[in-house]
Amino acid sequence: MSAKAIREATGKDLINRLLGNGTAAAQCRFASVNPETKFSHLIAENPWLETSKLVVKPDQLIKRRGKLGLIAVNKDIGEVEQWIAERMNKDQKIGAATGKLRNFIIEPFVAHTAEEEVYVCIYSHRHADTILFHHEGGVDIGDVDAKALKFDVLVGTECTEEQVTEKLLGCVSDEAKKAMIAKFVVTLYKMYVDMYFTYLEINPLVVTADKIYVLDLAAKLDATADFLCKPHWGEIDYPPPFGRDAYPEEAYIADLDSKSGASLKLTILNKSGRVWTMVAGGGASVIYSDTICDLGASGELANYGEYSGAPSEQQTYEYAKTILSLMTQEKRPDGKVLITGGGIANFTNVAATFRGIITALREFQQRLIDHKISIFVRRAGPNYQEGLRRMREVGQTLGIPLYVFGPETHMTAICGMALGKRSIPSENCVSSETTTANFLLPNGESTSSANMAGDCQESCLMQQGVDGVEKDEKPMFSIKTKAIVWGMQNRAVQSMLDFDFVCRRADPSVVAVIYPFTGDHKQKFYWGHKEILIPVYKKMNDAMTKHPDADVLVNFASLRSAYQSTVETLEYPQIRTIAIIAEGIPENFTRKMIKLANEKNVNIIGPATVGGVKPGCFKIGNTGGMMDNILHSKLYRPGSVAYVSRSGGMSNELNNIVSKATDGVYEGVAIGGDRYPGTTFMDHIMRYQNDEKIKMIILLGEVGGVEEYEVCEAIKNKTITKPLVAWCIGTCAGMFTSEVQFGHAGSCANTNKETATAKNEALKQSGAYVPESFDSLGDIIQNVYQSLVNKGIIVPAPEVPPPTVPMDYSWARELGLIRKPASFMTSICDERGQELLYAGMPISDVLNKNVGLGGVISLLWFQRCLPSYVCKFFEMCLMVTADHGPAVSGAHNTIVCARAGKDLVSSVVSGLLTIGDRFGGALDGAARQFSEAYDSGLHPAEFVNQMRNKGQLIMGIGHRVKSINNPDQRVKIVKEFVMEFFPATPLLHYALEVEKITTSKKPNLILNVDGVIACAFVDMLNNCGSFTREEAQEYISIGAINSLFVLGRSVGFIGHYMDQKRLKQGLYRHPWDDISYVMPELNN
Repeated sequence: MSAKAIREATGKDLINRLLGNGTAAAQCRFASVNPETKFSHLIAENPWLETSKLVVKPDQLIKRRGKLGLIAVNKDIGEVEQWIAERMNKDQKIGAATGKLRNFIIEPFVAHTAEEEVYVCIYSHRHADTILFHHEGGVDIGDVDAKALKFDVLVGTECTEEQVTEKLLGCVSDEAKKAMIAKFVVTLYKMYVDMYFTYLEINPLVVTADKIYVLDLAAKLDATADFLCKPHWGEIDYPPPFGRDAYPEEAYIADLDSKSGASLKLTILNKSGRVWTMVAGGGASVIYSDTICDLGASGELANYGEYSGAPSEQQTYEYAKTILSLMTQEKRPDGKVLITGGGIANFTNVAATFRGIITALREFQQRLIDHKISIFVRRAGPNYQEGLRRMREVGQTLGIPLYVFGPETHMTAICGMALGKRSIPSENCVSSETTTANFLLPNGESTSSANMAGDCQESCLMQQGVDGVEKDEKPMFSIKTKAIVWGMQNRAVQSMLDFDFVCRRADPSVVAVIYPFTGDHKQKFYWGHKEILIPVYKKMNDAMTKHPDADVLVNFASLRSAYQSTVETLEYPQIRTIAIIAEGIPENFTRKMIKLANEKNVNIIGPATVGGVKPGCFKIGNTGGMMDNILHSKLYRPGSVAYVSRSGGMSNELNNIVSKATDGVYEGVAIGGDRYPGTTFMDHIMRYQNDEKIKMIILLGEVGGVEEYEVCEAIKNKTITKPLVAWCIGTCAGMFTSEVQFGHAGSCANTNKETATAKNEALKQSGAYVPESFDSLGDIIQNVYQSLVNKGIIVPAPEVPPPTVPMDYSWARELGLIRKPASFMTSICDERGQELLYAGMPISDVLNKNVGLGGVISLLWFQRCLPSYVCKFFEMCLMVTADHGPAVSGAHNTIVCARAGKDLVSSVVSGLLTIGDRFGGALDGAARQFSEAYDSGLHPAEFVNQMRNKGQLIMGIGHRVKSINNPDQRVKIVKEFVMEFFPATPLLHYALEVEKITTSKKPNLILNVDGVIACAFVDMLNNCGSFTREEAQEYISIGAINSLFVLGRSVGFIGHYMDQKRLKQGLYRHPWDDISYVMPELNN
């Protein structure tokens, strides 16, 4: 939702802080009270409460509080406190809604006369902001629409004091007050626009001789402008409508939604209700709620919500878990039902989202059984067969009734099944009518391809005269349409190219991509079986200049940049149509775009749309879904039916319905779910009316707005003469006791005229074909179509086989249709899921269980959690091997490279490359030598003698500086720890016996740090109980022991690099006096 109501206290705070200077407006003084408020603290913070007469009223979006007796005036603080106490947390019935009063606002009582009260209101609509003013205000103002004077300020313009005086203040006789009011209204309007208000009503506004007081206020803000206005607004609390409490679960889903590119919505209507929904798609979610209410279960509908926009597996898990936790809080003797429905997705991977839902179902299995919950599933779209298969499999293990259906079942049929109003088919299986794998493999061109291409071209190049000369009015899309895509949306571009190919276009519809975040380059895509390159431009001007034949721009820019990119596009006259995909664009931006587009005669589809499709010609982005749905819905060739819809998600469902009930779709456009779509229903319906190829029209409207009434008038006055089937979704809104904002920003009725029920009735009265419910929409479409066929108006063309199209390798693999050997294998880490796994352990557990660096080593090096003393041993080894001064070869190399100006990686690698048998790499050698000697039963003395006889050094024995008289503290620390905590240390004891023999010969032939770590490591492998003998030997042979030195010494090398850079040391040159120059003597 974009326009969200705020509390009166919030509105007055904004006026205090943001209303411009120079007006006579008095500062709004107020104090807010909620159940936690302590009056002693409130009075301490607002001393005026004890010295002033007061006004108190609820602050919970309640209209006409004065009429309802919910205002107390001219009271002292004691009376106010008592008045609030009598009402706090008490039930209050207002209209059909019953709720508890929990929030109040206290203000100073402003003594005034009735003559000093006036009425001011500002509200926004498509082309202007309307300012209403009436010289009489207060609770008895009556029908303000009929009484008030109105002044429309066109979008993008400003109002002046002179205009306000002339248009609105004719009935104000006092010239001084007139000037005060004019100045106030102009300043208020500037704040209204700058701070993205969508509604602001002050009644009464009290105007005295020298001051203006804002008494009662109601306001709405455009919440989508938060990214622009938050520094000015601050944190805004958007309260729920009166009669519906705010639940923490709603706040949790709202927080998930704010952090996601997908859409996640949840409104709890009746926590004790029996019927719960978990629906994919903004339009579909409304239709499911409509159907449930139509079937008599409005009182049992527990929630409204939707998930859409390809949420991740983790997001759908969190969403499903929240729904299930709410469902299983209260038991019902008759059980509960969960309707997991949705239309045919355009681009959401159904199987991927179902994985999250299935995880939640398994987690709640016992609670689902205890609460007697039945689940009904209907879904379609990309990879839906796999999703439904998985859902069916989990249903067999949950122990509860779970029924699964695909596109062969009408979208809302499961509502009747869940409520016992429709029988459940005995064979609960996915129809074989279509499958995601139903791509046609290359097998040569169809014999009818030429004819089909010709038919498509003829049908798409409409508006041609008898002589073949094209008329001035061009179609919005044709088989020759060229598009530029803004944004690196490779999947959407490939989808458009695949559609072009299956429509047998001569060349691709996408000619260029604009992406400001990279330099100019070419991007590879597929054209049928071939690979092609499409240019990507950093600057829009380059794309437009080099592709003057492009007349459509598909704008995938984010909500933050869509406005700027669209305005820039409108500077190029070649562009005739712009599709804006982003949802959540501030309404002021949208209205400015509409005005600019109208001035330049450019069509805007969107914002908040999936786009549109013209079968056989062109499609926008992801419209139509995957190729299997395009083939199934016969979108590769034109039919006779055109539709216009608010909902992008429902456009695919319409494609499905129309393909079953008629000869197919000729054109379909989703104008978008925002309050102000760039083009309206009438814009497209009139195009359809003027296209002789289109024989009937379908309109899918929704609650909110009044655009459908223009269609009614056009039918009545015969501007529209073709049969029009219409249905407005959102009929359930009138059955709820409190206001519900549906998934689309525009789907909220502000007046009775904007309700779906009123619009459906008006359409029916005007002569449109209106079904009883969405359930019967397909039937009425089929009836109208058949009557046109019977009259000879439509002559169904012979069906042609669809052309061949290859399936992408990645998608074929996703469906399990192909296999190939992997290039790599890994068994230690998996980053593909929602959470990184180290050897199967989620990274959250790695951190929460505090396994430390040693634990991470145990997981990534050894694929298991090793005992804590082993992890501590690893960490100790890293610490004692981290550095041994700048003189050793590795550190020396690192320092020399650093001083030569090399980067960190190059410098550290130069040091690491010195590690080997002579420096640091003795760990593996020591482990191997000592292990072989010990395992073969050699006495330590025999081992020493054997190595001497071979002329080999004993790895791990000897030190250049340390000796038996100057022991290495590192060795001492490691040795003591190992002997204390390791269960057995036979090899370390063996090495110490060897040390006794070697040090008797020479005091510096001690067991060094390499030797003690190597022997302790082998003892750990052999005796910690986590490895078999074979595994232990394998780790020794592959160099695992030396890895501790490599990792530890890397820490020191990085330290030396940073030290040299910090000290700003210059290029190193070895001194001459440290080099012995030995030149060969030449004989004369």
